Amino acid sequence: MNSDKSASDCFVYIWLPGQTQAVTAARFELTKDRRGIPLGRFVYGRSYLARADAVAIDPVELKLSGGTYETTRLNGVFGALRDAGPDHWGRRIIEKRSGKTNLGELDYLLEAPDDRAGALGFGLGQQPPAPRRDFNKTLELEKLQKIAAALVRDELSAADAEAIQGQDLLLLGTSMGGARPKAVVEDDEGLWLAKFNRPDDRWNHVRVEHAMLELARRCGLSAATSRVESVGREDALLVRRFDREKTAAGYTRARVISGLTLLRADETTEARDRWSYVIMAEELRRVVAEPEKDARELYRRMCFNALISNIDDHPRNHALLAQQRDWRLAAAYDLTPSPVISLDRRDLAMACGDAGRFANAKNILSQHGRFLLDRDEAKAIVSEMTEKVRATWYDVVRACGVSGKDAETIRRAFVYEGFLRAS
Repeated sequence: MNSDKSASDCFVYIWLPGQTQAVTAARFELTKDRRGIPLGRFVYGRSYLARADAVAIDPVELKLSGGTYETTRLNGVFGALRDAGPDHWGRRIIEKRSGKTNLGELDYLLEAPDDRAGALGFGLGQQPPAPRRDFNKTLELEKLQKIAAALVRDELSAADAEAIQGQDLLLLGTSMGGARPKAVVEDDEGLWLAKFNRPDDRWNHVRVEHAMLELARRCGLSAATSRVESVGREDALLVRRFDREKTAAGYTRARVISGLTLLRADETTEARDRWSYVIMAEELRRVVAEPEKDARELYRRMCFNALISNIDDHPRNHALLAQQRDWRLAAAYDLTPSPVISLDRRDLAMACGDAGRFANAKNILSQHGRFLLDRDEAKAIVSEMTEKVRATWYDVVRACGVSGKDAETIRRAFVYEGFLRAS
């Protein structure tokens, strides 16, 4: 986009299950209501609704039907659309590239690259553009890492031609996933999200996050596939894109929505009353194909986050996935231990029981029934995972290449004293 004026409407494209080309699904308009509050309006196209293979963009707010959907949440952008937009890191890159900091919500959707999370796209033309087929290669990791570090240090200018070229490369990695520097890369297996360390990190986040994904799998969780690539003297974490599948004709795309969208929640502090694993379990059971399986997986994930003091387990770090028509809980990702000082009480980002966000075994057990577990089953899960994390976390992180110094730095994150206290 070259205009200084923010866009007010666009077409919404979708890659249908098993397809490698997008079709036009809907029109989205962003205006303001009588109070001046951003108001989003969404309408499915009649030709799209007439398709036998049409699917809903999400199972929560934008179900497959005629009529106009409206929202004032998330600055007027429906959750499923916002999930397809850039995260904090991606927005920073787009602002740096455009030289503007006053972009509207719709501008971010339109400026984001083709490799966004999920199966949606956005544009001003009624017909979707051809999908992009060129991606950064894994052999370019060192170059990407240097650009990312310079961006973190604010050493790149939008006016610098070389910087703009670098930012174009990084624009291939602006989808859901937080504020850490990253880019999307490709190898013979498919697409990966490459995540880099920051110059101000207290420990090697790349190797620690890889270790947490491995530890999660050992605790029986479904976790994203990952590996560490050494790039010169630095490391890069490659996390397999679970919303893409490589075929001879190109990449198919799975629909994705975040836990925030599932909860019909907002990111503002005053709107966080719905940030809850308990509520998420109930909402999950309404829309997934295998409610019992996914509710139990969510319970294990909640317990695991408490055991490693992952206090960044906010709703955007959970997702639902639909590769065909049915929805399911996506694999765990963005698992980060936090060795906070308190030994008595630590809180998760979301409520996990009767005592709110308290990351404590008793609290986690208090609402077991909402996860379709009886008390004995829930107690067995908590006990088993507690012993597994306590007994194996150190060996796992060291086997994943975490240094002895870094392992000691994060030691306080695992099975902290207050987790097992009765009150």
